[in-house]
Amino acid sequence: MAAEFTEVSVEQRLINKLSLEAFRSGSEVEVRQYLFGYRRRDADLYKFIKMLFFHPLFKSIMISTITLNSIFLALETDYKVRYESHFFLEVADLIILAVYTTEFLMIFYLDPINYWKDGYKRFDFVVLLIAYLPYTIDRSNPKMHHTATMLKGFQVLRVLKLIYYSPGMRILMAALAQTAKNVIYVLVLLFLLMLIFAILGHGLYGDPEHGDHQNWGTLAAAFFTLFSLVTVDGWTDLQDDLDNKKFVTSRTFTIVFILLGFFVFFNMFIGVVIMDIQKSTEYQTFDEMVEEFKKTLLHSDPVILEEFCASIPFIDLYLLSLDRQDATIYKLQELYYEIVATLTTLLRESQEKSLQSLWSLKSASRSTATMGSGR
Repeated sequence: MAAEFTEVSVEQRLINKLSLEAFRSGSEVEVRQYLFGYRRRDADLYKFIKMLFFHPLFKSIMISTITLNSIFLALETDYKVRYESHFFLEVADLIILAVYTTEFLMIFYLDPINYWKDGYKRFDFVVLLIAYLPYTIDRSNPKMHHTATMLKGFQVLRVLKLIYYSPGMRILMAALAQTAKNVIYVLVLLFLLMLIFAILGHGLYGDPEHGDHQNWGTLAAAFFTLFSLVTVDGWTDLQDDLDNKKFVTSRTFTIVFILLGFFVFFNMFIGVVIMDIQKSTEYQTFDEMVEEFKKTLLHSDPVILEEFCASIPFIDLYLLSLDRQDATIYKLQELYYEIVATLTTLLRESQEKSLQSLWSLKSASRSTATMGSGR
């Protein structure tokens, strides 16, 4: 019996060790949260913080806080308002800083590992550190006035926290980041064009005595002049200076550079940025369309798509079906182990009953034989 109890205990422990998912109503799978490879013991608190953080009201509170912070920062630029409402502005700044700190602690508590993998969250952390810097110095010390003023100016970076809560702004920022490679190529070509015309303009019009030495006398001055030409800002004044110096070819030089620098390269730069932003926003809009489509699609709904097996909705639904299939297999394994344990117990009980019956028959036969020999 001791051996039987030990084997049953081992089987029970084996069943308890199965990493199975608990099923909710509606065939939704409850995913257990893990931290550093271990299951979190604060699951209830984790669920509460997660529900609180992803609640629409919390997002509205953060957007309102950032907006109020922007207004207060703008008010502090007025010396009269800053002097008369100094105490109010200080208290408001402390409250806003407490809200930012609470937000950081909530996000860090939910996912401390992936927090540092998100660029927006790292930027928010840097902004939070900068927000605490003015409180690390003695602002009443006249020697620290310049440092305090400089740190106060950096507080305007708090406004950029609004990007994290605005999907549209995040799309634009991601699109601008993706355009960096193509933009660099355009800027390099524009720089080479400006270098060629800067050296050419310095040689033609940079003579100290008879030329326009102020605008073309040095390479740096020539670059600055070409920058004004490529942006078409005050280029007529620059051309008038050359005309006053009696340079006949100056108009041809200016027109050719404006055509190449402004109408070709500068507009190419703007076109590349706009095209990349348009591509990024289209992809994001398509992803959102797929998500909305999945929420409304039922298995009984007819769907007509070309090459449906290669479409994103089908692949996404297929992967979701595989996840649920795995969860079902885990559940079946649990039931299988329970059935095995139950059948094993029943088999052993039947074997014990058979042995007891056999033992009773043997005992009865022996007693009968003993009584017969006694007679």
